[in-house]
Amino acid sequence: MKLAFDVQYYDTHAKAVCIRFLDWKDDEPFDIIIKEIKEVAAYVPGEFYKRELPCIMAILDELLLSEVDMIVVDGYVFLDDKKKLGLGGYLYQTLGKKIPVIGVAKSPFHQNKTQVREVYRGDSKKPLYVSAIGEDVDVAAVFVKHMDGDYRMPTLLQLLDSKTKEK
Repeated sequence: MKLAFDVQYYDTHAKAVCIRFLDWKDDEPFDIIIKEIKEVAAYVPGEFYKRELPCIMAILDELLLSEVDMIVVDGYVFLDDKKKLGLGGYLYQTLGKKIPVIGVAKSPFHQNKTQVREVYRGDSKKPLYVSAIGEDVDVAAVFVKHMDGDYRMPTLLQLLDSKTKEK
């Protein structure tokens, strides 16, 4: 089972969404889990993971992790070429380095060239930025490249984004 996460923040709470899917080429999720998070840490520049990680863990704590073989997060695994951890890296550590994590970001991050692969999908002139830990980054880029969908964003990740933004 593969999981993909995103979180939407509001004034007083957050909404965490997890899409579970079986295969990288799936066009529909196995299921979708939505959880309201009542207490959310304040945003601190450079420490986004401290806000997002507890929201993701609120869902993961309710799942059987032995069934999970990969996790996708909206963001980066590493923030720079020196491997400063981003959200995906902290998630990997929190899970005891047992489940590989792939980061898929929509915009580049400064000083982050060697730990990221640009993935062009469909006819898009703008890449997705893929990083990984616990899995080779080149293999992770191939997974994202071959996900279902004809556009820049794979079908499941676009669905995840839409579900996260729904009121």
